Amino acid sequence: MLILLPPSEGKAFPGGGPPLDPASLTLPELTPARESVMAALERVCARPVEQARTVLGLTPRQVEAVQRNRELRTAATLRAAELYTGVLYDALRLPELLAGRSAALVEESVLIFSGLWGVLRPTDAVPPYRLSMGVSLPPLGGLGVFWRSRLGEVLTKLAEGRLVVDCRSTAYATAFRPGPAVAARTVTVRVLRQTVVDGTVRRSVVSHMAKAARGAVAHSLLAAGASPRTPGELATALADLGHRVELTAPARGGGPHVLNVVVPG
Repeated sequence: MLILLPPSEGKAFPGGGPPLDPASLTLPELTPARESVMAALERVCARPVEQARTVLGLTPRQVEAVQRNRELRTAATLRAAELYTGVLYDALRLPELLAGRSAALVEESVLIFSGLWGVLRPTDAVPPYRLSMGVSLPPLGGLGVFWRSRLGEVLTKLAEGRLVVDCRSTAYATAFRPGPAVAARTVTVRVLRQTVVDGTVRRSVVSHMAKAARGAVAHSLLAAGASPRTPGELATALADLGHRVELTAPARGGGPHVLNVVVPG
Protein backbone atom coordinates (compact mmCIF):
# COMPACT_ATOMS: atom_id res chain seq x y z
CA MET A 1 0.00 0.00 0.00
CA LEU A 2 1.14 3.51 -0.83
CA ILE A 3 -0.72 6.48 0.67
CA LEU A 4 -0.32 9.78 -1.21
CA LEU A 5 -0.90 12.94 0.85
CA PRO A 6 -0.82 16.67 0.23
CA PRO A 7 1.32 18.84 2.53
CA SER A 8 -0.26 21.56 4.66
CA GLU A 9 -0.04 25.31 4.44
CA GLY A 10 0.55 25.41 8.19
CA LYS A 11 4.00 24.32 9.31
CA ALA A 12 5.61 23.95 12.70
CA PHE A 13 8.38 26.43 13.56
CA PRO A 14 11.18 26.40 14.52
CA GLY A 15 12.95 23.11 13.94
CA GLY A 16 15.50 21.54 16.27
CA GLY A 17 17.54 19.33 13.99
CA PRO A 18 20.72 19.88 11.97
CA PRO A 19 20.70 21.92 8.75
CA LEU A 20 19.27 20.43 5.59
CA ASP A 21 21.12 17.63 3.80
CA PRO A 22 19.32 17.29 0.44
CA ALA A 23 21.07 14.01 -0.34
CA SER A 24 19.57 12.42 2.79
CA LEU A 25 15.98 12.79 1.61
CA THR A 26 13.97 9.88 0.26
CA LEU A 27 14.39 9.05 -3.44
CA PRO A 28 17.84 10.65 -3.79
CA GLU A 29 17.51 10.55 -7.58
CA LEU A 30 15.30 13.63 -7.10
CA THR A 31 18.17 15.60 -5.54
CA PRO A 32 19.07 17.58 -8.73
CA ALA A 33 15.42 18.62 -9.18
CA ARG A 34 15.14 19.62 -5.52
CA GLU A 35 18.31 21.69 -5.82
CA SER A 36 16.89 23.43 -8.90
CA VAL A 37 13.66 24.36 -7.13
CA MET A 38 15.50 25.47 -4.01
CA ALA A 39 17.88 27.68 -6.00
CA ALA A 40 14.98 29.24 -7.93
CA LEU A 41 13.08 29.87 -4.68
CA GLU A 42 16.15 31.50 -3.12
CA ARG A 43 16.48 33.83 -6.10
CA VAL A 44 12.85 34.88 -5.85
CA CYS A 45 13.11 35.44 -2.10
CA ALA A 46 16.26 37.55 -2.55
CA ARG A 47 14.04 40.14 -4.23
CA PRO A 48 12.26 42.84 -2.23
CA VAL A 49 9.76 41.19 0.09
CA GLU A 50 6.67 42.49 -1.69
CA GLN A 51 7.88 41.18 -5.04
CA ALA A 52 8.68 37.79 -3.57
CA ARG A 53 5.34 37.65 -1.80
CA THR A 54 3.50 38.32 -5.05
CA VAL A 55 5.31 35.56 -6.94
CA LEU A 56 4.65 33.06 -4.15
CA GLY A 57 1.00 34.01 -3.75
CA LEU A 58 1.39 34.98 -0.10
CA THR A 59 -0.87 37.34 1.79
CA PRO A 60 0.56 40.38 3.63
CA ARG A 61 0.25 38.41 6.87
CA GLN A 62 2.50 35.67 5.49
CA VAL A 63 5.57 37.76 4.73
CA GLU A 64 7.62 35.95 7.38
CA ALA A 65 7.62 32.96 5.03
CA VAL A 66 9.86 34.89 2.64
CA GLN A 67 12.54 35.13 5.32
CA ARG A 68 12.20 31.44 6.14
CA ASN A 69 12.68 30.57 2.49
CA ARG A 70 15.89 32.65 2.50
CA GLU A 71 17.27 30.45 5.30
CA LEU A 72 16.55 27.00 3.84
CA ARG A 73 20.19 25.88 3.83
CA THR A 74 21.03 27.01 7.35
CA ALA A 75 17.79 26.72 9.34
CA ALA A 76 17.17 23.95 11.84
CA THR A 77 15.14 21.05 10.46
CA LEU A 78 12.41 18.81 11.75
CA ARG A 79 10.84 15.61 10.48
CA ALA A 80 8.05 15.99 7.96
CA ALA A 81 5.86 14.15 10.48
CA GLU A 82 6.19 17.14 12.83
CA LEU A 83 6.57 19.86 10.20
CA TYR A 84 3.12 19.64 8.65
CA THR A 85 0.23 20.81 10.80
CA GLY A 86 -3.45 21.54 10.22
CA VAL A 87 -6.66 19.58 9.97
CA LEU A 88 -5.48 16.57 7.96
CA TYR A 89 -2.30 16.10 9.99
CA ASP A 90 -4.10 16.59 13.30
CA ALA A 91 -6.31 13.64 12.35
CA LEU A 92 -3.45 11.60 10.90
CA ARG A 93 -1.23 11.89 14.02
CA LEU A 94 1.99 10.82 12.33
CA PRO A 95 4.29 11.33 15.36
CA GLU A 96 2.08 9.00 17.39
CA LEU A 97 2.19 6.37 14.66
CA LEU A 98 5.96 6.65 14.27
CA ALA A 99 6.40 6.13 18.00
CA GLY A 100 4.41 2.89 17.97
CA ARG A 101 4.28 -0.48 16.31
CA SER A 102 3.14 1.03 13.00
CA ALA A 103 6.40 2.95 12.49
CA ALA A 104 7.80 0.70 9.74
CA LEU A 105 4.48 0.65 7.88
CA VAL A 106 4.22 4.45 8.05
CA GLU A 107 7.74 4.93 6.70
CA GLU A 108 7.15 2.44 3.91
CA SER A 109 3.64 3.55 2.95
CA VAL A 110 3.30 7.34 3.30
CA LEU A 111 4.43 9.86 0.68
CA ILE A 112 3.84 13.58 1.24
CA PHE A 113 3.86 15.74 -1.89
CA SER A 114 5.61 19.12 -1.79
CA GLY A 115 6.12 22.01 -4.16
CA LEU A 116 9.71 22.31 -2.95
CA TRP A 117 10.81 18.73 -2.38
CA GLY A 118 8.62 16.75 -4.81
CA VAL A 119 7.79 14.05 -2.28
CA LEU A 120 8.91 13.31 1.27
CA ARG A 121 8.75 10.40 3.67
CA PRO A 122 7.48 11.23 7.18
CA THR A 123 10.98 10.89 8.66
CA ASP A 124 12.70 13.18 6.14
CA ALA A 125 14.16 16.22 7.94
CA VAL A 126 13.57 19.55 6.22
CA PRO A 127 13.39 23.19 7.36
CA PRO A 128 10.13 25.16 7.58
CA TYR A 129 9.32 26.67 4.17
CA ARG A 130 6.46 28.01 2.09
CA LEU A 131 6.01 27.03 -1.55
CA SER A 132 2.74 25.79 -2.99
CA MET A 133 2.57 23.37 -5.90
CA GLY A 134 0.33 25.91 -7.61
CA VAL A 135 3.11 28.53 -7.86
CA SER A 136 4.74 29.42 -11.17
CA LEU A 137 8.35 29.77 -10.06
CA PRO A 138 10.74 31.64 -12.38
CA PRO A 139 12.47 30.31 -14.40
CA LEU A 140 11.04 26.81 -13.85
CA GLY A 141 7.40 27.62 -14.51
CA GLY A 142 4.45 25.87 -12.90
CA LEU A 143 5.67 23.47 -10.23
CA GLY A 144 2.97 20.90 -10.90
CA VAL A 145 4.23 20.49 -14.46
CA PHE A 146 7.88 20.67 -13.36
CA TRP A 147 7.45 17.84 -10.86
CA ARG A 148 5.24 15.72 -13.10
CA SER A 149 8.11 15.16 -15.52
CA ARG A 150 10.48 14.25 -12.67
CA LEU A 151 8.17 12.12 -10.52
CA GLY A 152 6.36 10.05 -13.14
CA GLU A 153 8.93 7.32 -13.72
CA VAL A 154 10.20 7.29 -10.13
CA LEU A 155 6.77 6.92 -8.51
CA THR A 156 5.50 4.48 -11.13
CA LYS A 157 8.37 2.19 -10.20
CA LEU A 158 7.76 2.71 -6.46
CA ALA A 159 4.05 1.90 -6.87
CA GLU A 160 4.68 -1.32 -8.79
CA GLY A 161 2.45 -4.09 -7.43
CA ARG A 162 1.03 -1.86 -4.68
CA LEU A 163 -2.41 -0.44 -3.98
CA VAL A 164 -2.27 3.37 -4.18
CA VAL A 165 -4.56 5.32 -1.83
CA ASP A 166 -4.69 8.85 -3.20
CA CYS A 167 -5.65 11.46 -0.59
CA ARG A 168 -4.14 14.44 -2.42
CA SER A 169 -5.84 17.73 -3.20
CA THR A 170 -6.23 18.83 -6.82
CA ALA A 171 -3.12 21.04 -6.94
CA TYR A 172 -0.86 18.21 -5.77
CA ALA A 173 -2.53 15.59 -7.95
CA THR A 174 -1.09 17.43 -10.97
CA ALA A 175 2.44 16.46 -9.94
CA PHE A 176 1.86 12.73 -10.47
CA ARG A 177 -0.84 11.24 -12.67
CA PRO A 178 -0.65 7.46 -12.61
CA GLY A 179 -0.50 5.70 -15.95
CA PRO A 180 -3.04 2.97 -16.77
CA ALA A 181 -1.23 0.16 -14.97
CA VAL A 182 -0.91 2.07 -11.69
CA ALA A 183 -4.31 3.75 -12.07
CA ALA A 184 -5.96 0.32 -12.10
CA ARG A 185 -4.59 -0.16 -8.56
CA THR A 186 -5.34 3.40 -7.43
CA VAL A 187 -8.23 4.55 -5.25
CA THR A 188 -9.02 8.26 -5.06
CA VAL A 189 -10.51 9.14 -1.68
CA ARG A 190 -13.47 11.51 -1.85
CA VAL A 191 -15.37 12.76 1.19
CA LEU A 192 -19.11 13.43 1.12
CA ARG A 193 -21.11 15.11 3.86
CA GLN A 194 -24.55 13.61 4.28
CA THR A 195 -27.46 15.53 5.75
CA VAL A 196 -31.18 14.92 5.94
CA VAL A 197 -33.41 17.89 5.13
CA ASP A 198 -37.19 17.41 5.43
CA GLY A 199 -36.70 13.68 5.13
CA THR A 200 -34.55 13.96 2.00
CA VAL A 201 -30.96 12.68 2.09
CA ARG A 202 -28.51 15.15 0.58
CA ARG A 203 -24.81 14.81 -0.03
CA SER A 204 -22.20 17.46 -0.75
CA VAL A 205 -18.43 17.76 -1.08
CA VAL A 206 -16.80 20.00 1.55
CA SER A 207 -13.07 20.63 1.47
CA HIS A 208 -12.40 21.43 5.14
CA MET A 209 -14.20 18.35 6.44
CA ALA A 210 -12.56 16.31 3.68
CA LYS A 211 -9.10 17.03 5.06
CA ALA A 212 -9.99 15.71 8.50
CA ALA A 213 -11.73 12.64 7.07
CA ARG A 214 -8.79 11.76 4.82
CA GLY A 215 -6.43 12.09 7.76
CA ALA A 216 -8.67 9.84 9.86
CA VAL A 217 -8.89 7.22 7.10
CA ALA A 218 -5.11 7.13 6.69
CA HIS A 219 -4.60 6.94 10.46
CA SER A 220 -7.03 4.03 10.78
CA LEU A 221 -5.28 2.01 8.08
CA LEU A 222 -1.80 2.62 9.47
CA ALA A 223 -2.71 2.14 13.14
CA ALA A 224 -4.40 -1.16 12.33
CA GLY A 225 -1.42 -2.36 10.29
CA ALA A 226 -3.71 -2.88 7.31
CA SER A 227 -2.22 -4.00 4.01
CA PRO A 228 -5.02 -4.09 1.42
CA ARG A 229 -3.94 -5.14 -2.04
CA THR A 230 -7.03 -4.25 -4.05
CA PRO A 231 -9.66 -1.48 -4.01
CA GLY A 232 -12.20 -3.99 -2.70
CA GLU A 233 -9.93 -5.03 0.16
CA LEU A 234 -9.40 -1.37 1.02
CA ALA A 235 -13.15 -0.71 1.22
CA THR A 236 -13.65 -3.81 3.38
CA ALA A 237 -10.79 -2.86 5.71
CA LEU A 238 -12.12 0.66 6.24
CA ALA A 239 -15.68 -0.59 6.82
CA ASP A 240 -14.33 -3.01 9.44
CA LEU A 241 -12.53 -0.07 11.07
CA GLY A 242 -15.79 1.84 11.44
CA HIS A 243 -15.80 4.10 8.40
CA ARG A 244 -18.81 4.39 6.11
CA VAL A 245 -17.43 3.92 2.61
CA GLU A 246 -18.74 3.26 -0.88
CA LEU A 247 -16.46 2.05 -3.68
CA THR A 248 -17.15 3.17 -7.24
CA ALA A 249 -15.57 1.56 -10.28
CA PRO A 250 -13.71 3.73 -12.81
CA ALA A 251 -15.94 5.80 -15.06
CA ARG A 252 -13.72 4.81 -17.96
CA GLY A 253 -11.16 2.12 -18.59
CA GLY A 254 -7.73 2.73 -17.11
CA GLY A 255 -8.89 5.23 -14.51
CA PRO A 256 -8.76 4.95 -10.71
CA HIS A 257 -11.54 3.71 -8.47
CA VAL A 258 -13.25 6.30 -6.28
CA LEU A 259 -13.83 5.62 -2.60
CA ASN A 260 -16.54 7.82 -1.12
CA VAL A 261 -16.13 8.32 2.61
CA VAL A 262 -19.53 9.41 3.92
CA VAL A 263 -19.57 11.60 7.03
CA PRO A 264 -22.58 13.07 8.85
CA GLY A 265 -23.33 16.76 8.37
